Amino acid sequence: MSWVFLLIAGAGEIVGVMGINKINNEKSINSFVWLLGGFISSFIFLSIAMQTIPMSTAYAVWTGIGTVGSALAGIIFYKESTDWRRVLFISMVLSAAVGLKLIS
Repeated sequence: MSWVFLLIAGAGEIVGVMGINKINNEKSINSFVWLLGGFISSFIFLSIAMQTIPMSTAYAVWTGIGTVGSALAGIIFYKESTDWRRVLFISMVLSAAVGLKLIS
């Protein structure tokens, strides 16, 4: 169950980062709700996951989910570049996070 909480924490981080982008585009209550709601839920679920997952693994996977998820959100929702090198490095971060899960 801890890995599910870690995935939820990663999703919260993605929402928080999207909130930062929303604030940069338009300062509104809705934007701040995205930011605060995403990061607060992310930290809560990360702390729950870290009760059974080692800190180093949990943090690395959490940041990997946030990094890959935010990059994919930028590509999907904000029409950011899909250059093959960018996709390659996103894939490398994802494979590292999956690798940590497999050896834990």
